[in-house]
Amino acid sequence: MDSLDAIRTIRAVRQFEDRPLLPEMVNLILNAGRRAQSSKNTQPWHFIAVQDKERLQKLSVFGTYAGHLAGAALAVGIITPQPETRFSVMFDAGQAAAYMQLAAWDLGVGSCLATIYQPDLARLLLGFPDDLTMLVAISFGYPQDPGLLTAIPKKGGRRLFEESVHRELW
Repeated sequence: MDSLDAIRTIRAVRQFEDRPLLPEMVNLILNAGRRAQSSKNTQPWHFIAVQDKERLQKLSVFGTYAGHLAGAALAVGIITPQPETRFSVMFDAGQAAAYMQLAAWDLGVGSCLATIYQPDLARLLLGFPDDLTMLVAISFGYPQDPGLLTAIPKKGGRRLFEESVHRELW
């Protein structure tokens, strides 16, 4: 799949088959995030790959809409400095997330972002340093409905191009 097809067809997947991802697929997904662009090449992220079902379940309650993490084959916690330390931290983390999600989609793996509202509990669960935080995790897995991978995007799901794009002035 080329990158434009991936961008055109990707969708959030929240329900997964109960099937593990191959280790090499996990590494491809993580490496895609590692290769993301970042402001001044600071690479302000670390990733924690979580595949243990008990740990996934515990992580899934740290965000109001993070329940999909419990059924994932893999969750990736994106660990960053506190966002107030530098404006670009969350933008950079978002790019790493998008790279991982696009790589996964290309491999036939769905994903969905989860906001982590209890980063201190996530720190206790995952053991990352006190000077870092985890505000986002991503669930990954084979879609329970494999038809999502090839479905034509729904009409009306996105604003029209003309409603989103302005040229020169608003």
